[in-house]
Order: sequence, then C-alpha cells, then structure tokens
Amino acid sequence: MKSFPALPLFVGLAMWPLSLQADPDPFSPEDQEAVDPMQVQVQVEFVEMDHKRLTKLLFLSKPKVADATPLRETVGKMVEAGEAEVLETMMVVARSGEKATSEGIREFIYPTEYEPPVVPEKVNFPEKPKGVGFSAEELKAMSLLRTQFAPTAFETRNLGSTLEVAPSFGAGGKYIDLSVAPEIVWHTGNTVWAEDKDAFGNVSKVQMPEFYKLSVGTSLTCIDGQYNLVAVLTPKNQNGVGDLSRKVMVFVKCDVVVVKEGER
Repeated sequence: MKSFPALPLFVGLAMWPLSLQADPDPFSPEDQEAVDPMQVQVQVEFVEMDHKRLTKLLFLSKPKVADATPLRETVGKMVEAGEAEVLETMMVVARSGEKATSEGIREFIYPTEYEPPVVPEKVNFPEKPKGVGFSAEELKAMSLLRTQFAPTAFETRNLGSTLEVAPSFGAGGKYIDLSVAPEIVWHTGNTVWAEDKDAFGNVSKVQMPEFYKLSVGTSLTCIDGQYNLVAVLTPKNQNGVGDLSRKVMVFVKCDVVVVKEGER
C-alpha cells in the first residue's frame, strides 16, 4: 500500500477558503471598542392636507414594504405646489437604549378647584340687641363682605410641541427599534361652569380650559434613512374643534449617525 507524505499544518490552514472565514461583527461586545460609537437622529413631521387628497394618496400608494420614502417625496411636491402644508417638524438625537425628549412649549397654569362665595360666619354689630332682625343697611353691609369664587388648586399643561423617543439598534445596526411619542397641544378656549357677581359688580367665574391635542404613541422598526408613515390625525379648525375636511399625516425617519471627528 502506497503512503503519502504528511503535509505541514500551516499549508492546510493556508488553503482554507477565505469565504468561509467569519468576519468580525462590529456590534459584538468583543469588538465594540474597535468601532466608532453611533447614535440615532429621529425626525417627526406633521403634514396637513385636504381629506380627499389624503384618501387618494393612501389608495394609490398600496405599500408592500414599510418604506414610505416615495410617499413622502410625493407629499413634498404637494407642499411645494401649495396643496399641502408642513404643520410641524421635530427632531431629537438619542443614543441606543436611552430615552430623549425635545420640547418647544409654554407652561399653562390653570385652577382645577374653587371655593364658593361665602358670607363671614360671624359679624358683630355694636349695641345690637340679640334676636332683633337686621335692617336693610345692615343686610347690605353683610352682602359686601361676601367673598368671590377663589381658586385653591392648580395644574400645569404644556402647550406646544413635545417629542419623546427611545431607539435601540437591531442586528448589524441597520434596523432601529423605536418607541416614539410626538405631541402638539393648543389652548383653544375656556368653559364657564359657574358665575357670580358681588354687590360692587365684580364678576368671578368658575372656568376650565379647553385643549386640542395631536399625538401619537407607537413602537415600530425603522431602516436607516427611510421614512415611515405612522399615523393620520384630524386637525382643529378656527373654533378649536376637529375639522373633518382636513387631515394630518405623521412621518417618522431615523438616521444612524456615526460619532467621529470630522475633517477640518
């Protein structure tokens, strides 16, 4: 039986196919220090348009994948043509696995509880015999002492735009799992629940504010650089109530940004 000489071990290793060698995973804990850190830039856009135009857009889009970039390009052309309007744009940058918030608000403080008008429990009239009725002048004097509605408890509501995000990288950094909650709040007026006028003609009211809010709270998976259509909302009209003839499209886009020193 013919024998063959043994090949050196290093020759066998050199002949191993290069395509079968495992590439290092830049997102594994062992190699995390070898790559530049990354963070996520989250952009949210509110675009308002006619209800009929929106229905036509959604009917024609018929998405097969979650990429709404072509739809956003069409909406952008509508904005340039005056057929749609950008109502609000919000953006915030966050690190993977951490929460971030951006606000453009005015703090609106309003009463939530009131004390009713009352007459003092005890009124002393000098030299007044006990058990004798009050005269018209004395009754008028007592009415002047009656208090008005007095607020006793307050709350604060943020008016304006708020964006809360919590992104986290998926496999390979291409996918981003995102929890996002954009919100726009307006103070549209007040509702009067009770009204009182004292002897001097001063009017006090028990009233509560009315707010109108556009908000979304959702979780989704994004691809770096692609738009997502996450909601369609009904805006308010000039009277502060829902305007069913108009609609607001809410787009979300995530961009993975590498943290490194730029060229100067």
